[in-house]
Amino acid sequence: MPDTRHAIELDTVTKRYEARDGETTTRPAVRDATFSVAEGEFFSLLGPSGCGKSTTLRMLAGFEDPTSGRIHLRGQDVTDVPPARRDVNMVFQAYALFPHMTVAQNVAFGPRVRRVKRAELGERVREALRIVRLEGLDERRPAQLSGGQQQRVALARALVNRPAALLLDEPLGALDLKLRREMQSELKAIQARTETTFVYVTHDQDEALTMSDRIAVMNEGVIEQIATPRRLYERPATPFVADFIGTSNVVDVRVDDVDGEHAVMRLGEHGRILAPLPTGGRAGDTLRVTVRPERIALEAPGDTGCSRVEGTVREVVYLGSTIELVVGLAGGSELTVRRLNLDDAADHRPGEPVTLHWRARHSFVIDESAAGGDDAPGGGGEPAPAAAERVA
Repeated sequence: MPDTRHAIELDTVTKRYEARDGETTTRPAVRDATFSVAEGEFFSLLGPSGCGKSTTLRMLAGFEDPTSGRIHLRGQDVTDVPPARRDVNMVFQAYALFPHMTVAQNVAFGPRVRRVKRAELGERVREALRIVRLEGLDERRPAQLSGGQQQRVALARALVNRPAALLLDEPLGALDLKLRREMQSELKAIQARTETTFVYVTHDQDEALTMSDRIAVMNEGVIEQIATPRRLYERPATPFVADFIGTSNVVDVRVDDVDGEHAVMRLGEHGRILAPLPTGGRAGDTLRVTVRPERIALEAPGDTGCSRVEGTVREVVYLGSTIELVVGLAGGSELTVRRLNLDDAADHRPGEPVTLHWRARHSFVIDESAAGGDDAPGGGGEPAPAAAERVA
């Protein structure tokens, strides 16, 4: 039974396309997508090109029909409802503004088609332009606007219909980096002011982490994990998520010993890697462990509950505010270390021996058998944060 508190629900939605010979393709574009989006939530679909995120968005909009599964909007089954009768609006990367119309006429187009009365239409247009901060530009034409202003017109045109959900397909992709970052903040502010449900498609992990309440990471048509940005970054559920979200070190750890709640892998005479011991784990197991580059230090943290490995600097990468060291370990594996660009950070040179340290709690064990779990593949993910938490 669909939950009417949710703006959107997908229940095991699959999409297969037909090949040129008329047969269906072997790998579906989207497979068994199951998730819900709360009212007023900023929910992102994140993944590389071809992972199925835009296909999922188009099925929500009604531009694509699912091969199987059901789609609900505010508790109503809309799987077979045409796009024009769904209470959603879509914003594309190409804004598709009418060049011969003014800003106000572009924004008024949708309500006019829906035969909204003249007095209400004018008020709606003024409200939409106020929300996107385009007051006073209503008589300009698209060619007289900057890229960021055109994007705001496209947003106003979608918001003026007061949809249950706004679907955004890479809307900032055509903007330069500086303007893109400015518009990320503006988009999130607009979403918070209007309390409209946003479903946002992007391949840019930083963009998703910056704006979203929750993120669904997709890979080859499958949802790998649904979680808050912080949980995705700090507790990736699969190797793909660990690799795709930010930079992560992934190492296979052989459990040589068990020390309380920690698995211990010994490296030489003094080295070791500590990681939380999974339920049922024992000596002799092999664990896949991830640790973020910024969690690794060149100085001991001052307590005994930490990993310690020795290696040799292979590469020093200058990134402006940070420096990255690529450190080779015995056996051929590598760890990436990220340091703030302080006075001594850039002094390291290739060939220099270093000792790396990080606390045991910063090692996270990836459970590759977690498919179908709380926020792993096939799962519905973490519940959406409460409204007050999202706005804070």
